[in-house]
Amino acid sequence: MGDTAMLDQLLDPFAQCLDAESAQRVIEFGIAPAFQERVSALAERANEGELTEDERTDYEALINAADFIAILKLKAQRRLASNVRP
Repeated sequence: MGDTAMLDQLLDPFAQCLDAESAQRVIEFGIAPAFQERVSALAERANEGELTEDERTDYEALINAADFIAILKLKAQRRLASNVRP
């Protein structure tokens, strides 16, 4: 089982704890523009093969965090949709 699939299973019970307001706030979550600029700069350096070892470690951590947030947002969307169904 891949890391993303394991994270997906780990977050299932967590998503069940979200009420409608919390789920909506998770869905709307976004990162600050200054932080996004840093991520973009690291991505560009990664694509050019110019990352230092420390930058690579940071970039990998950011990618993992982005995966976590994306899965959590999907879980929140599903939770919110399941609360709306008749």
